[in-house]
Amino acid sequence: MDMHIGCVTGTNRCLPHLSSGPQWGSTSLGVLLCQACSIIHKKILPANKVKHLSSWEVPELKVGAGREVLKEEWVKAKYERQEFVDPMKKQSYQEEVREGWLMKLGRDNGLFLKRKFVLREKDGKLKYYPKEDEKDPKAVINVETMNPTFQPEKIGHRNGLQITYQKEHRTRNLFLYHEDGKEIVDWFNTIRAVQFKWLKLAFPAEGDQELLKRLPRNFLKEGFMEKTGPKKTESFKKRWFTLDKRRLLYFCDPLDAFPKGEVFLGHKDNGYSAGLGLPKGTESNGAWKHGITLDTPKRCYLFTCESEGDQKDWLDHFNAIINTAMSPHDYAQESLLKHK
Repeated sequence: MDMHIGCVTGTNRCLPHLSSGPQWGSTSLGVLLCQACSIIHKKILPANKVKHLSSWEVPELKVGAGREVLKEEWVKAKYERQEFVDPMKKQSYQEEVREGWLMKLGRDNGLFLKRKFVLREKDGKLKYYPKEDEKDPKAVINVETMNPTFQPEKIGHRNGLQITYQKEHRTRNLFLYHEDGKEIVDWFNTIRAVQFKWLKLAFPAEGDQELLKRLPRNFLKEGFMEKTGPKKTESFKKRWFTLDKRRLLYFCDPLDAFPKGEVFLGHKDNGYSAGLGLPKGTESNGAWKHGITLDTPKRCYLFTCESEGDQKDWLDHFNAIINTAMSPHDYAQESLLKHK
């Protein structure tokens, strides 16, 4: 049944194509597709985002795995629990207040500890407390700055959820999980539902379909690259990179709470460019030799990748962003980063 999740037709017309199982998939959406639906998805998405399963690479396979618990719980909700039979029934993620216990990775000790989380729709804030009887929360997070993503491989648990948010113009990561897949999916859906309601207040003239486009998405790409310092003479060091829309963040470790640095990717007309290789005379003293040069008005960044395929994929993502027109929000974000 879950094979139909990725099919845009959503009817039995897909069935003849599924006799041997779906052979296509969307690497950006993380869903399987029959051949007929893959053709439709190619018209909607960039062609290189819809591929035959035999040509998927390891990072793309991780996208599908990351959303497995979400798809599994959707199927259970529809067919086992029959949650969608009564359209008037209020779903668990539509409650005005949600609270419960989640396992959270400690910022300094590397241990997952039980923490109480409370999300209130009215004030649009997520709070968490170290103990049940604590009066003051450890953190208060505005939902409009949050991006929840499923990260089972990174967190090491099939129900792993990463929440990335902004506080005082600084990026912070929370790494969470719950043993019950329904519980972690309900938290994910509740966050998204509250975000959507706040978007409706912020943009009253926009329709639901337009507002859905404003909801946070999965990161465009994550993975390791090597990076040198601003003088270009420092050693190339292995870093974990996260590409979140126009923001390229890098960390010492994938489970770091805070990034070591952040690069904004603006438009090509404003002095941003990305190309293959390293500048002449640059000595790549790291383990990897497939170079990328990223030029910004502020600085030139040099990276190396482990493989030629990884190099091409990063470069394609960089250039796709650099060639896309910037929104007013993008310009505001660029200005903030310039003054950091």
